[in-house]
Amino acid sequence: MNSAITTCEHPNPLQRCDGVISSHEGDQGSKKDGQLKSPSSSHMAYGILDIPPWYLCIFLGIQHFLTALGGLVAIPLILAKDLCLQHDPLTQSYLISTIFFVSGICTLLQVFLGIRLPILQGGTFAFLGPSLAMLSLPTWKCPAWTLNASQVNTSSPEFTEEWQKRIRERGDGVLSSHEGDQGSKKDGQLKSSSSSHLAYGILDIPPWYLCIFLGIQHFLTALGGLVAVPLILAKDLCLQHDPLTQSYLISTIFFVSGICTLLQVFLGIRLPILQGGTFAFLGPSLAMLSLPTWKCPTWTLNASQVNTSSPEFTEEWQKRIRELQGAVLVASCVQMLVGFSGLIGFLMRFIGPLTIAPTISLMALPLFDSAGDDAGIHWGIAATTIFLIVLFSQYLKNIAVPVPVYGREKKSHTSKFYLFQIFPVLLGLCISWLLCFVLTVTDALPSAPTAYGYLARTDTKGSVLSQAPWFRFPYPGQWGLPTVSPAGVFGIIAAVISSMVESIGDYHACARLVGAPPPPKHAINRGIGIEGLGCLLAGAWGTGNGTTSYSENVGALGITRVGSRMVIVAAGCVLLLMGIFGKIGAAFVTIPAPVVGGMFLVMFGVITAVGISNLQYVDLNSSRNLFIFGFSIFCGLAIPNWVNKNPERLHTGILQLDQVIQVLLTTGMFVGGFLGFLLDNTIPGSLEERGLLAWNQIQEESEETTKALEVYGLPWGIGTRFCTSSCAQYLPFWPREGEVGVRQLSLCPGDSEEGPRSATDTRM
Repeated sequence: MNSAITTCEHPNPLQRCDGVISSHEGDQGSKKDGQLKSPSSSHMAYGILDIPPWYLCIFLGIQHFLTALGGLVAIPLILAKDLCLQHDPLTQSYLISTIFFVSGICTLLQVFLGIRLPILQGGTFAFLGPSLAMLSLPTWKCPAWTLNASQVNTSSPEFTEEWQKRIRERGDGVLSSHEGDQGSKKDGQLKSSSSSHLAYGILDIPPWYLCIFLGIQHFLTALGGLVAVPLILAKDLCLQHDPLTQSYLISTIFFVSGICTLLQVFLGIRLPILQGGTFAFLGPSLAMLSLPTWKCPTWTLNASQVNTSSPEFTEEWQKRIRELQGAVLVASCVQMLVGFSGLIGFLMRFIGPLTIAPTISLMALPLFDSAGDDAGIHWGIAATTIFLIVLFSQYLKNIAVPVPVYGREKKSHTSKFYLFQIFPVLLGLCISWLLCFVLTVTDALPSAPTAYGYLARTDTKGSVLSQAPWFRFPYPGQWGLPTVSPAGVFGIIAAVISSMVESIGDYHACARLVGAPPPPKHAINRGIGIEGLGCLLAGAWGTGNGTTSYSENVGALGITRVGSRMVIVAAGCVLLLMGIFGKIGAAFVTIPAPVVGGMFLVMFGVITAVGISNLQYVDLNSSRNLFIFGFSIFCGLAIPNWVNKNPERLHTGILQLDQVIQVLLTTGMFVGGFLGFLLDNTIPGSLEERGLLAWNQIQEESEETTKALEVYGLPWGIGTRFCTSSCAQYLPFWPREGEVGVRQLSLCPGDSEEGPRSATDTRM
């Protein structure tokens, strides 16, 4: 027995000499001077070299076995179906016993001859992926007779050989490397991204010609989502055989997105975030249009029977979009109320890194399916797009390209320009688009609509380009007077909740990428309120959708390292022009889907990483925090996947309630964010452990800086030189004294001339 134990006067198997029975403080890392410290062994009942009494060893060993039991049993049961053993429970039990036995041997070897730490060995889920992939090959698919319980004789040599040859194959040549799953640390500390690496900061103003090209790049980044929304709605609006009206919807969503982007940059959150149509609204919209009342008549499904210019057909699709308009208009009023009343800002005091991190990450993670589908249309084209964007943004970003410049002082000369760092997405898209055009002209891509790679051709949407008018000005009420029904309103309100959670995550992600201070409460209130106003405008103009912050463009900020607010202003102007000049907007619609899919794979990866980076503020030595983040992320992926596969399980008999539940549970960022919010605010934990201490300190410090005033203060001197009434300071969306440097400025009209002018005034 260890001497540290035998010297106790009252040896108690559960009590050490210092009277510590069991402390969980060791589970939580502590921070001192901003550094994470590992748990101390002094708080443990038994250290690694201590030997508890034999009966305690047995009970504690059983506890470890029970802890690992779920994983040990799950692996054979998951493999059973692909091993043709789903109707042979006896052999399944043999596999479970075998994995128990082997795990015991491996555990003893590891403890005595391996790492010598108290780590239990067992089956790994990392091997399941390649195993199931191999067993899904045609060679190893189970014969049909093994799937029928009545035809299976588990004792027959034929059946025995059938499953044994699969498990023998499973045992050879399995490779798995976990090195790629481990993040790197330097000197034991996580390092945050620095705004010093930005080519242009949020307050910088690039040359006007750069703003135009960078604005076009942001437009192209958002193009896939902007175009996809009307095209997805087209079928349920009875417009699948009317490409001209589809182009009108696309032009309308371009135009409204431009207006909303300018409103958000100048009067809203004031971060460089582009606004556009949201996929969150598609779920309730399609659910409403699938009701018997709104199902398309049979004759609209036959192209030969559709006369797109007839009043009957026009009324058929317009009454559906008017119904969507009414639902969006009512729901947008709810979003404006939540934003401008300050309710969302009040809730921000309970929202920390463990809520923001899964919310941001789950914006992008569930989109792997749609991004993969687009890229999978032609993986060669998608891989080329990915390669070009990665090459330009990562490998060639520090290479300056000499460009000719003409100036007043120095006439003709060359200047170094970091072309690849600033335009990686635009260059990648244009080169891939040109490649698709060349392959289309030379007929290298298949011309048969059912052939693989057909949608990579640039002429698949040529009809839109030829039929679209040169000029068309969208206007409110262009489809008629909106109508309202409870079914649509409840569904869209549920989508608005998800959209607000997504937007808050976008605000924090954008602020981190462009080197801006975290957004204060009044700016978040204003941003959500302006987004509600944007949805109101979208409903009035008749896009069939709402607007929200675009995560794709937040990812583009991280790749291009251009965080200038004026670039997004240029992007908003480009969107307005695209909505007015129909031919130009229709031309961009011809970008092939695999090019857009390749771009999305890069963008969504960056957004996921930005979400995870918020965990640098929390104590990652704490099992509490690891549980909250891991559980939130996993449920945010698993629950929507199950609901999408089993929508009939959620029928309550109340249609509106069914729609609300389905929309909420199929939105991964809502599920993950809600669980993160709930668990983080109910599971006990210190402010330091939860990251709220560092989070709030950064928030408070950012609100005192001049830079925060320049970023989040209202433009044109509003609140400093104009509209300085004391009553305005009590508005939840207005900068108040003590926030964003306003205390440094005089709020009295008579003294405002002597007060310092904000940098926003001088720059704008």
